[in-house]
Amino acid sequence: MTKRDDAALFGNRFLTVPAPSETFPEEGMAATDAMRLVDVDLAMEGDPQRNLATFVTTWMEPEAQRLIAENLHRNFIDHAEYPISAEIEQRCVRMLADLFHAPGRTTGCRTQGSSEAIMLGALSLKWKWRERRQAAGLSIDRPNLVFGGDVHVVWEKFCRYFDVEPRIVPLAEDKYTIGPEDVEPHLDENTIGVVAVLGTTFTGHKDDVVGIDKLLRDVREKRDLDIPIHVDGASGAFVWPFLYPDSKWDFRLEQVRSINVSGHKYGLVYPGIGWLVFREEADLAKDLVFYENYLGKTDATFTLNFSTGASMVLAQYYNFVRLGRQGYTYVMKAMQENARALADNLRSSGRFEVIGSDLEQLPLVAFRLAGEHAYDESDIAWQLSAERGWMVPAYTLPPNAERVKILRALAKETLSREQIDRLTQDIADACRTLDDKGATHSIERTQVKRGTGY
Repeated sequence: MTKRDDAALFGNRFLTVPAPSETFPEEGMAATDAMRLVDVDLAMEGDPQRNLATFVTTWMEPEAQRLIAENLHRNFIDHAEYPISAEIEQRCVRMLADLFHAPGRTTGCRTQGSSEAIMLGALSLKWKWRERRQAAGLSIDRPNLVFGGDVHVVWEKFCRYFDVEPRIVPLAEDKYTIGPEDVEPHLDENTIGVVAVLGTTFTGHKDDVVGIDKLLRDVREKRDLDIPIHVDGASGAFVWPFLYPDSKWDFRLEQVRSINVSGHKYGLVYPGIGWLVFREEADLAKDLVFYENYLGKTDATFTLNFSTGASMVLAQYYNFVRLGRQGYTYVMKAMQENARALADNLRSSGRFEVIGSDLEQLPLVAFRLAGEHAYDESDIAWQLSAERGWMVPAYTLPPNAERVKILRALAKETLSREQIDRLTQDIADACRTLDDKGATHSIERTQVKRGTGY
């Protein structure tokens, strides 16, 4: 029997042969072999249960997983062939508009994630500004967009890709969000909009949307400048309605014209799914909408992507009807309760300062070392990863708060109270190891992923 026959009978040939990586393979392999090859590679990755860095959903119910698996073949953009998928998307948009207190009939769409939703929402800000300027016979040469250093990098990408001047409000030590006093100096006739963040990736807090809205209403009255707000609710727009229902940040505020949210974060759906919702239909720039006769049906689209699966749209709708307001509130409060337990544990250890846990915040804990130590937060992140496999990011804050380094742990839906207590103990053990050995080597630090990310 040949070696190849032995491999077919007793095992997989990739056990003794390098996996294809540089050139397109000449031959294929059995389906089971291919599946195991990929599985073996993935086994070397981190455990999603211990990934407290990512905001992205890492678990869904078996019924949702079945719904996803059974609909992977559906191309969402083919509305003529899959009209129910398109209708379900619009059901989700209408439900979100209701959740965000839209005053009447509106519009919106699903996107691949908040990054696409932000690009579309910001493009609409730019083109609506351009419409107003052209109608008044004014120049459209120098659009600018105002946002704080607490935004995700996608906002700077938008400005670079679409030729808009970014007016970035710097942060400061002990000031990790922005308000009206920060925004006002940057406003002028070329400002296409102001971005307010609901649940920053850095500390989980929100910008002062109420104060910024009041400022912009005053500017409209006194300077005849109608400057809208786009709320980047990538994380927070699925949290605030359930944890802080009386907190105004959404379409209850007059200048809030559009909102994005990530379904694959606290919407509790696997990646990738995001949503863009406008206050009114008129807030969507008409030039963004394309009408095309495709496969026998005229469709109106205004997304950046074309072909994409319908599964995550259906999974989002599943969550909406499965959980409702009552269920989402329960899940968010459970995560918040565990976040507070972790914050209490860290605070009572005497080693850490917890940042802003007395404010409205995502269900997470942002914390940093208290006092002087021979090691810093990055060392703790490395030690936790090396000793117990926890993925807890350590990072510096944006300018002008870059001297502040913090750790951030998300209290995910899958993190139990027992795991909270275990994490607390593992952090304490990591610190004791560092007390004995000192800071980790710079080479060790580079092996830890520390991005805050979407």
